[in-house]
Amino acid sequence: MNTGTLVSSLIFAALIVIVVAVLIILMLRGWRHRAQRQVALIGALPALPDAVGPTLIGPTKGLYVGSTLAPSWLDRIAVGDLGYRTKAVLTRYPEGIMLQRSGGTPIWMPDESITAIRTERGIAGKAMTHDGILAIRWKLPSGVEIDTGFRGDNRDEYSKWVPPGADGGEVE
Repeated sequence: MNTGTLVSSLIFAALIVIVVAVLIILMLRGWRHRAQRQVALIGALPALPDAVGPTLIGPTKGLYVGSTLAPSWLDRIAVGDLGYRTKAVLTRYPEGIMLQRSGGTPIWMPDESITAIRTERGIAGKAMTHDGILAIRWKLPSGVEIDTGFRGDNRDEYSKWVPPGADGGEVE
């Protein structure tokens, strides 16, 4: 390789690195702006209870896929650590549902705020095969309805969460 070809190759490689770096910075900036727009809308999450009753369902191990603004399964919430996928354990108590996330704060969904539990093909940009995601629709204290997505390690356990024959998994 002659010197001219080497120099032009190095310049081209440097330009590619700069373009990729700029794109990454712009994506991070967009994520931060989305979070800033959603802060007032989302507000504070419900506080964890001091004590809970006996376990009704679970623990079900899997992956916390993310939370979205209902009914759009692509409008991911970026506030705090709600937008990050992580390993999780889902457990149902008489008072509500606890989603304990590895590396993230636990999410408490009070029973009175849960409006539906159903299975979906996708949520928060995660598309699966038929009924691969357990989606829990619930209202935040701010009044906004969100869908929280969970992909269980064993999808046979979904039948405990959404009984067969239930019309869309609506909670009464």
